[in-house]
Amino acid sequence: MNLQRAYILLAIFYTVLLAVGVIALLMGGGTTFSLVQLTIGAVTVAGLWGYFLGRQVMSWRTWRPFACLLALGIAVNVWLLFTTSPSSAELTWLLANIIFTALPTLLLFRYGNRDQDVWATPGELEGGRTLSELLERQGELKVEKRDASRPATVNVRREGEHYRASVIRGQGDEEERFEESFQRPSTLAFFIERFTCVEVGDFEEKYRGEKEVA
Repeated sequence: MNLQRAYILLAIFYTVLLAVGVIALLMGGGTTFSLVQLTIGAVTVAGLWGYFLGRQVMSWRTWRPFACLLALGIAVNVWLLFTTSPSSAELTWLLANIIFTALPTLLLFRYGNRDQDVWATPGELEGGRTLSELLERQGELKVEKRDASRPATVNVRREGEHYRASVIRGQGDEEERFEESFQRPSTLAFFIERFTCVEVGDFEEKYRGEKEVA
């Protein structure tokens, strides 16, 4: 069994758990709190399917705060476990909640990482491929753009498996410098075009002649 198939089976398992909860609620076996838990469970399952299938579900900004909410729920359950005297049924419920929530919490926290191709637009994916190809030929790229209202200088290089962008933005007293490192070139393209006036096309235009000579 490969990892992708295992992920799909895991998503199916959590989907079945959610379905069982919905059926129990419809049969009158739940409370208002159960409805809240089912809602959280439905969001969790949707996120797991998105993560396992490599698809966008809601926004990447959603998932890390949501994972923190799940982690808070685990912490509360652990606190109740050690500070109260739960009955056998309550103990089973608390342990099941902790066990079945821990893995989705970790996976959804990873899913909320913006530095993945799953969150990139087609333009960012194409821009990432362009930057990656240029870096393979040049080793380091630098573009200055001074004709904009907020000029910038962007220096890009590859360090092992990561891409690093060094930015000088503004001028005079308003000049600021910062650096960021990314695993995916698509995220590098997103960062450059989002936070500077420089575009991927500027790198392509500057280094096109050197690329052709190479």
